[in-house]
Amino acid sequence: MIELDGATGEGGGQVLRSALTLSMITGQPFRIVNIRAGRAKPGLLRQHLVAVQAAAAVSGATVAGAELGSTSLTFSPRAIKGGDYQFAIGSAGSCTLVLQTLIPALLFADAPSSVRVSGGTHNPMAPPAQFLQRSYVPLLAAMGANVDVALLRAGFFPAGGGVVVATVTPCVQLKQLSLMERGERRGGYAEALVAGIPGAVGQRELECVGTGMGWGEEQLLMRGLPAEQGPGNALLITLEYEHVTEVVVAFGEKAVRSEIVAKHAVNEARRYIASGAAVGEHLADQLMLPMALAGGGSFTAESVSQHALTNAEVISVFLPVTFSFEKESLASGERHTIRVATVS
Repeated sequence: MIELDGATGEGGGQVLRSALTLSMITGQPFRIVNIRAGRAKPGLLRQHLVAVQAAAAVSGATVAGAELGSTSLTFSPRAIKGGDYQFAIGSAGSCTLVLQTLIPALLFADAPSSVRVSGGTHNPMAPPAQFLQRSYVPLLAAMGANVDVALLRAGFFPAGGGVVVATVTPCVQLKQLSLMERGERRGGYAEALVAGIPGAVGQRELECVGTGMGWGEEQLLMRGLPAEQGPGNALLITLEYEHVTEVVVAFGEKAVRSEIVAKHAVNEARRYIASGAAVGEHLADQLMLPMALAGGGSFTAESVSQHALTNAEVISVFLPVTFSFEKESLASGERHTIRVATVS
């Protein structure tokens, strides 16, 4: 039984999610204590509990401690079974984080799968559905995986109510990937998603992005959603390159001016562009696990978060791999090279 401390590193939910994924794939049971000890509200919230329940359903696992607020959990999986699954978070907890727990495991299932998750699709503490569609899934495809993600209905914090469906075809072996350069710029655009709030909010955000990025009207897109999918507002900046697509997101909040929301998104996009790295901070976090499953790989990243370092530590407990992190100083900032290698 693998023993994990949820207070490791940044002390968030990533320790639990990666452990669930890797436990299902390797068949190794684990016990975790101090779940989300680094958060203001420790223990299992709804989205974490649903991730546990979903992992248990997919792998026929025996679980102890799966209840709201629990700070310890034991998870003992059996075989991963493909099929049609549905899970409801019952809050604005992130659908995408539940899917990111399941998708890598379902690549090793005995049959194709579809997974429908209802809850939050646009949540300030998680990647939006478009991140999975445009950034994460294409890189899995480059590694030989056949995954599709469809956003059926948006669900913003705090109401939720969104629906995302993932379809996953089993993959015998993921291919190693070297992603050291992003390649030539292919395009870029911004989208203001608004539901149940005045469209002028999104228009002001787009005007600021246009000024900050030097983009014309054809690159500034309003996405008016049905009012019942809100209230909510998200600003997405999508940067398309030859080898990778990055999605930057900022969320509107009460009493926060549209210009401030746009400034956050523009600044993050500019940092990524200036770094010259293949991927941004959040995509770097998500690439590490599939690369480890492939037995190795390498990529450059704009930055290495505590989140990523924690993830590397957990992955190395379950798989015979090592991670190395090298920082390179540039005139425009810095970038990092992350390498994954199998321990011989």
